[in-house]
This record gives sequence, structure tokens and C-alpha cells, in this order.
Amino acid sequence: MAFPDIQSFMALLESRGELLRVREPVSRDLEITEIADRMVKQGGPALLFENVLGSDYPVAIGLLGTKERVALALGVDDLDGLAEKVRNLIDLSGGGSKLGLLSNVTKFRDAMNLPPRRVRNAPVQEVVWRGDEVDLSKIPVLKCWPLDGGPFVTLPLVITKDPETGERNMGMYRVQVMSKNSTGMHWQRHKTGTRHLEKARKLGQKLEVAVAIGGDPALIYAATAPLPPVPGLDEFALAGYLRGQRYPVARGVTVDLDVPANAEFVLEGYVDPSEDWVMEGPFGDHTGFYTLPDLYPHFHVTAVTMRRNPVYPATIVGRPPMEDAYLIEASERLFLPAAQLIIPEIVDYHMPPAGVAHNLVFVSIKKSYPGQAYKVANGLFGLGQMMFAKVIVVLDEDVPVTDFDAVWREVTQKAVPGRDTLTTRGPIDVLDHSSRGWGYGGKLIIDATTKRPEEVGSAASSRPDQAGDTLAPEGFTPRAAQDLPTFDGVLAQRQTPDGYWLVALHKTRAGQARDLAAAFAAHPAAHGIRHLLICDDQTDVTDIQDVWWTILNNIDAERDVWVQGELLAWDGAQKLPQEGFVREWPPKIVMDQDIVDRVDRLWNVYGLPESLR
Repeated sequence: MAFPDIQSFMALLESRGELLRVREPVSRDLEITEIADRMVKQGGPALLFENVLGSDYPVAIGLLGTKERVALALGVDDLDGLAEKVRNLIDLSGGGSKLGLLSNVTKFRDAMNLPPRRVRNAPVQEVVWRGDEVDLSKIPVLKCWPLDGGPFVTLPLVITKDPETGERNMGMYRVQVMSKNSTGMHWQRHKTGTRHLEKARKLGQKLEVAVAIGGDPALIYAATAPLPPVPGLDEFALAGYLRGQRYPVARGVTVDLDVPANAEFVLEGYVDPSEDWVMEGPFGDHTGFYTLPDLYPHFHVTAVTMRRNPVYPATIVGRPPMEDAYLIEASERLFLPAAQLIIPEIVDYHMPPAGVAHNLVFVSIKKSYPGQAYKVANGLFGLGQMMFAKVIVVLDEDVPVTDFDAVWREVTQKAVPGRDTLTTRGPIDVLDHSSRGWGYGGKLIIDATTKRPEEVGSAASSRPDQAGDTLAPEGFTPRAAQDLPTFDGVLAQRQTPDGYWLVALHKTRAGQARDLAAAFAAHPAAHGIRHLLICDDQTDVTDIQDVWWTILNNIDAERDVWVQGELLAWDGAQKLPQEGFVREWPPKIVMDQDIVDRVDRLWNVYGLPESLR
């Protein structure tokens, strides 16, 4: 199903009981965030705030806040349908016969839906603000978290054009409102927008930019998708393929750029590469930590266009699970066939919410020779945005990669610390606060596949290869001890029945985590344990998702994961300047208590379900 725009999608959600209207006045400063955060974490409905203080426009949030709503938005019964859709397109068959060639006709027809189509009358240009009329404060842009540097547009479709080739790009880069007619432009070093700006600088010209807000949900998803660099394939093309019809675009009123004709708002303007950058942030980011202030390009808004009765769509990011987890899962499904085309032994893969996308990847493979797990992991590190992956766990083909607990049980059974773990280095997401350098750090591969003789140093490794010549699991028996040792700074700890030792540490001195690991590894309680997970003092050791989220955010794998006795120690505590960590350590995102109390007090006034409070 192709939706004409975001409002038609909202109407369908409301008819299905998956969108609630809040008619009471509500603040765009933190309050909407607190309500929306509770909803998405409990799988609740999307919300339409009809009366936002200080603005004439309503705010819609959480529209893609469940797996089912994302599937509905993209026209499939479930997200696995995306993989089938792509697999059918790339699996051209025929064998030379006429009937075989005819079987591809529908696939070519689908591919022809890729290019966008230009329209003259665009709903998003029904109302136009130019020059001094531009006032971004009239748009209900949210301040999401207490330490944010200001209000941020969180679902922006940022459109630029290569100054040399003319190729379009659309990306979802957060946009901080700086004044009534300017914003920051959060183009990170690996992003296409950065390359376009650098080309404009060399040519001595300004770079035109359009920021669309809204459009139909297929386009909003497409702006988040890690598209491969294929000529002619851009975000408009992907949205056209997903919706089964060419995407409608219109030329901007002050920029020579195609903008989505069915958006709610479009901000038009330019970035001057000769101009000094502006300090942007902090921002409560998808990692669940604040991204600290830094310098980014300055976007000047020359015009704002909109519908006569627009809705402002927004999302929030922060501690997982959040709405972005379902967009990430959609990308997993969409690009699985392409990954399998390049690395054919891949059976499935998954990026769990605790890993906030790049920090953790589970991949199952059909294994047929020794070392294959490392071959696959290193291959994944070379695939597009998978280069940012921090920890990759490789599993046998029968392990369900979406079963978080089953995967980690498999790790303790089949991965011996040191023998079956390998650290390497490479690019890291620039939002990662714990890496050894900005955008550069350590990575970890865990081989949790069933081992062949060659991989364990068996005498059988000298024999010629034979079909089925694999070893069974080596008989590790996990055991959780009742009496656990004390140590300076340990606030809470527990052991799990599957071989993990979870520790919350109040760190006050350099080397404290290393000393703790040495002491605990030598203690009898370490018998039956394979992983020691040392977290910061804000971590709930009774919540395994919170533990792994903290660990994966706070480690550089080469520096912070090591073999200690028979344990694999993970130091997910804060790094200190005395340990050579020179960057500022960011805080975790926590909502102000007065906002939490206010929402609790007004929950029933807002007409929200008591079960989701």
C-alpha cells in the first residue's frame, strides 16, 4: 500500500486504534518526550498532540514505534517481507528461454518505479514564508532531553546535490534550531552531505540544502537506510520501489533541489563552506548518552514551505528500545539478500536494540571450514555502514539471531576466551564516546560456532578434511555462585546461570576495573563463569539489557576487553584522564524528575491508557 502522505498513514493508524489524540495543552519542552518515551517502550500507540503550547501546529510522534507499524508503513505483512521483495528483484532468472525471460518482466516493472516524477502543484508549497517571514520558532520543534543544547528537528530529510555530478542525496541528520532562520547541520565526517560541502568549498560556491519534514512513511524510512553507492539509486528511488510507484517531487521555491511534494514542511536554504562553523549540541542521542557539543556547518533558511494544515512529525532517541530500533530492523531485513549475495554463507543477522545499531551484530552462518567465522566477520566490516560495527558474534546456522538470551548462552558454550575471540581495529561511529580516537577504535569478533579440529589444536587437524568432521560443544558447565567476593567500589553484583558475572562499579581511580578483574578471576566464585561484565555505577545488574547497553557503549574492544585467567573481562566503567582517556565522558540520558512527576500527575487528564503509565 502506498500512502499519499504522513497524514493518510495517521488516519489508517487511528482507524485501527493505533493512534491516540491528546487534546489538552502540552509543552514541546521535554513533556512530549516523557510521554512518547513511555509509549514506545511499552509498544503503545502513536500520539497526536493537537494543542502544543506556543505553536499552531500539532505534533505526531511514535508513528513507526512498533515492528508492525513499520511493516504496515512499508507495505508488507511483516519485516521479513522486505527481504523477499529485494531477493525477488535481484534474483533474475530465465536460462535463455522465452518463458524464463518473461518471468522477469514484473521485476523490471518494479525497478522502473525507482526514478521520482516531477509535479507542478505540490501540497507542501501551499503556504510559503520567505525572507523575514521565516520564523522557525512557530514550528513545534521539540527539546527532547534536559541537557539538549536547544530544540532539534528529529525526523529531518536533508537533501543536497553533488556540485559536480548532480547526484542527489537524502539523509537523516539531526537539525538544531539556532535562531529564527538558521540551524546547525550535523554532517559527520563519513556522511555524503560532508562530501558535497567539501566539493562546494573547492568550487568556491555555497551548497544548497532542503530539509523536508514529513512525506510518506516509505520516504522517512528511506532517509535512514544505509544505501550502497549504486549510480541512480537514491532515497527517492528506494521509496519509489517500496511504495510501488514513482515518488512525487517538486522543485524548491528558492533552491534548485527536488523536494518531496507530499511533505508537511520544507526548510530551504544554503550552507556557506567559507563561513565559520557553529557550536552544536549537546544532544541526547540514539546511543542513550549525550553527544557533547562540537562544531558543525551553519544552515541559513531562505524559505519555509508547508501545507495549509500541516502536522509536525517527530521522533525521540535515547535509551533503547526506541522507535529507531524498528527502522534498524527494517534495514536488516531489506539488506539481508544483498549481504548474502556478497557473503553467501550468511543465514541471518540481527543488530539488537541493546547495541544501538552498530555496537553489536549477531550473524549466523552455514559453516563448512575452519576460520570461516572470522572470514564472515571481516567481510561484514567491509560492507557499507557495517564498517562501524564494534562487536560481531558469529553463530551456527540453527541459532536464532533474534533470541538475545539464546545467543549469549551459545557464546559461553562455544567460545573460549582468548582462543575464540579476536580484536582488531577500524572505523567507529563518530558518536561513539569510548573509542581510542574520534571515529577510530577497537573491534571484537567472537566465534561462537561449533569448532572444527583445526580450530582447537586437535591432532585430528592433520587429517585430510572430511565431510562432517566437526567437534561437539566442549562441555563447559556454567554455575552461579551464591557467595561473591567484595571489592572496593562494587555497588551491586550477580552471576547468571549461563556463565556471566555482572558488576556495577563506582570507579574512583585509574586501573580499578583491571584490579577488580584480577581479584575476581582468582576467586573460587569464578569457576563456572566465562564473562565478567564490569559496568558503571548507574547500571542495574538485574537488567541484562541495561548491562549490555552500558558495556557496548563504554568499551573500546582493543583496550577494554581482555582475557583474565579463564574469564573474558569487559570494562564498561567510565574511563578516566589518569588512564590516558583525554576526551570528556558524556552523561547518560535521564529525564528531569519534575517532568516525570508532572506527566504522572496529568496522565489521566491527557486521556492516556492507565496500563501504559
